[in-house]
This record gives sequence, structure tokens and C-alpha cells, in this order.
Amino acid sequence: MTDLPDLDAAGLPEELSALDQILHRGEANPRTRSGIMTLELLDTTPDWGLFRDRFEHASRKVLRLRQKVVSPTLPTVAPRWVVDPDFNLDYHVRRLRVPEPGTLRQVLDLAEVAAQSPLDISRPLWTATLVEGLADGRAALMVHLSHAVTDGVGGVEMFANLYDLEREPPPQEVPPLPIPQDLSPNDLMRQGINRLPSTVLGRVRGVLAGAAHVVGEVVRDPVSRMGDVVEYAMSGARVVGPVAEPSPVLRRRSLSSRSESIDIEFGDIHRAAKAAGGSINDAYLAGLCGALRLYHHAKGVPIDALPMAVPVNLRSDADPAGGNRFAGVNLAAPIGLTDPQVRIKNIRSQMTTKREERAIDMVGAIAPVLGLLPDSVLESMAGSIVNSDVQASNVPVYAGDTFIAGAKILRQYGLGPLPGVAMMVVLISRSGYCTITTRYDRAAITEPDLWARCLLKGFDEVLALGGDGRAVPASFPHSAISSSPASPNGSTSQ
Repeated sequence: MTDLPDLDAAGLPEELSALDQILHRGEANPRTRSGIMTLELLDTTPDWGLFRDRFEHASRKVLRLRQKVVSPTLPTVAPRWVVDPDFNLDYHVRRLRVPEPGTLRQVLDLAEVAAQSPLDISRPLWTATLVEGLADGRAALMVHLSHAVTDGVGGVEMFANLYDLEREPPPQEVPPLPIPQDLSPNDLMRQGINRLPSTVLGRVRGVLAGAAHVVGEVVRDPVSRMGDVVEYAMSGARVVGPVAEPSPVLRRRSLSSRSESIDIEFGDIHRAAKAAGGSINDAYLAGLCGALRLYHHAKGVPIDALPMAVPVNLRSDADPAGGNRFAGVNLAAPIGLTDPQVRIKNIRSQMTTKREERAIDMVGAIAPVLGLLPDSVLESMAGSIVNSDVQASNVPVYAGDTFIAGAKILRQYGLGPLPGVAMMVVLISRSGYCTITTRYDRAAITEPDLWARCLLKGFDEVLALGGDGRAVPASFPHSAISSSPASPNGSTSQ
């Protein structure tokens, strides 16, 4: 029987937060769509009946998998999560087969189409597709989830009920069916209207009480209070302000994307990070900066830095799995530094400073205001609130072996959204391996084979700090790396 934590819907909020509402609205527009896609490589093809049952049981335990968003006809109250009375598991859990030779490249290409496609906002916001026909009898699980449901770390908690810690666990009791809620947009609007007087009165009282408290604090210590306001404003400017000039190589945007992935043994990147006096996250970002440096040099446009956003998890143990609890740290990614150890130290210094900013959650703080803006304005702002060319996320999953319907999960790859940025990179650590997947705009990265070689070489530079560890291509064949990217002096690196 699984020892992974149970998730109880009692702790999930009914109303969408301001940030979740923005992410939900963005689902309709390809330029603001923020879906999360993960691919799990399985060592064998699971039995379809058992596979489907796992999702049936999980959807009964984790209500977000059976809940849809109902928005009021008029904005009298926040949109709400309700158990869909028309929930149909067969819409959400699907299966398909890839033709020979059954490579991860083929699965990634399928995932790109799914990630670029909108989720049906009239239903629960997820799909799970079993991909059969992979080489050596393997299969893949492709999960597409709206960012409005949760963030990467929350998703790990939310989907824990799918997995077992052994290949053939003993039978489990079937969880009870959730009670459906037949709530229409007009019903929700009327509820908001009926609650409006008490809501307004409560908010007025809160504002007056808060104002009285602030006035009292200012009267008692005016210098300190004004200093706090100024300090927070300056911190906010540092959090959302530009830190480096955008890359001229990565400036174009389109509606077409592609992903490349590599595998690294967890111990190899851990030893490299330790050797340089940094964390695994520092080594990960340094490897990515190395890849970007090589790509820019090969394109004949070397630069010193570019803006990179790094999500920082704000979720505590007391927070529910649903919803989004993260902030964006904006780095001047040091892609001009050739020494990987120096890059790691530079990144560590920047991350330490940025994490201590008082206004680190500035975007969450202004989300209620942003939510009042029309969709056209939100689209124009996509990717500009935290100005960046690249976003890089790090999601730890499960340390030990996990199974689903009798199949062992060998690797997990993450395809993040592209909200106006040139590239989203996701590191997932699971079962002794790290996978690094770069999803990029094809208008920004115009030479896929070159980028794949740069990606591999950039991380090999970092791994060499810890010994003989090397990154392994996952989405492209070894033959694709036979010609190395150009070195800074224009010759070919050996």
C-alpha cells in the first residue's frame, strides 16, 4: 500500500485567488496560456483497467480533479471551484499509440501539441494520456494541468495518490464518490449580490481598522514607518525591475515551440554543486547559463548577461496542495562567465540577495489589481511583469521508486508554459535522476540541433567540477552531438 501522503479536499479553498483567476483567464489565449505538462517514462505498458482505476480513485480523494471553475455572470464574487455534476473520467483519461520507433522525441512532439492547445474551461482542468508503443515495451504518461489548479510543487502533492511504492500493492478500498454541486454562473452571481452588503461592510470595517492602526503607528514612530514604506517600494522596484538587457538573439516570439531534454544522475550534479560551494539549484542554473553562452557565441552574438526569472516556492507545510504559492526572482544570468565555478558563485550570491527582498511576493500582492484589467491588456503584459528572456524552475518530486498500475516510473520531464518568454526550463529530480527540459519558442531558438549540443555541453562543464559525471541526451540521439558548438574564439570546441 502506498505510504505517500493522502490529500483531503477539506483543506482546499473554494474561491480562486486573484493570481489563480488571472491564470484561469489566460487559458483562452495562446499567448497567455500557462498549462503545466509532465511526461513520465514507464518501464512497461500498464494494464489499462488498472491505470484507469488509479485515476478514478485519485479523483475521489483529490477533489480538484473533479472540480471545475464556475465564474459569476457579473463579478459580484470570486469564481469558485465546484464538483462537476457531469464529470466524465473517460474525457480526462485517454490512451494513444505512437508509431515505430517509439522514441521520447515522438512523445515530446505530441506533448507540444497538447501544451499549445487550450484545456476545456467548462470541465475540470486536466487530462492524462497513456502513450503506448514506445521502444522496448515501454510507455509514457502525459499529464496536462492548468496552472490555475496549482503550481509545480503543489502538483507533486496533489498527484501523490496515483503512485504506489511497490509494483504489486495489495488492494485498496474504493474511496466514496464526492457529492456533486450543480451551481450555475447566475446562481453564483446571486449569492454574491445577497452577500454584498455584509461583504462591503466587513471590508469597510477592515479598512478603517487598518487605517487607524497605521495612523497610530505613524504618530508613535513617524520616521520608522515612513522608512518602512520607502524600503518596501525600493524592494518592489528591485523585484520587478529590469536586471539586464534582453538578448538580441532571443527577442522574437511566435506561437510555435519545441522541447529538448537531458538526463543527469542526481549524485553527479550534487557532487559538482558541493565542489563549487553551491546548491543543486545553483549548479543547475550555472549549467543553463553555460548552454546559453555557447549558443550565443555560436550565433556570433556574445553577451555578458540576460534576464532570467527563477520561481521561488513560498508554500508552507500548512498550505493546501491547490492554488499557487510562488514568487519570481529576477537574475542577471551570468552567461558571459566561462568558468562554471565562478558562475555558480555569482548565481548563489544573486539568489541569496533576491530571496531576502521584502517585496519578493510583489506579483502576488498586485494580482488583485491586475485581475481588473481586460484580457487584451493582460496579453500585452505577458512576460513583462517579471522581465525575462528565460524562466527556470526546479521541482523536487519523490526520492524513492514509485509505480503506477504495475509500471515503474523511470524518468519525469517537465514542460513549463511560455508566458511571453523565449524559453522555460524545468529541472525535475526523481528516483536518483535529474531531468532538464528546455521548452523554447522556435522564433527565438532557430537552430534546434545547435541548441541540443549547447545544452549538453553547458551542463557537462558544470558536472566536470565534481568528477567524471556527464549529461545524457534524452530527446535527441547521441549522433546529434558529433559536431560541437563553436567555441568563443570561433573555432570548434573539442
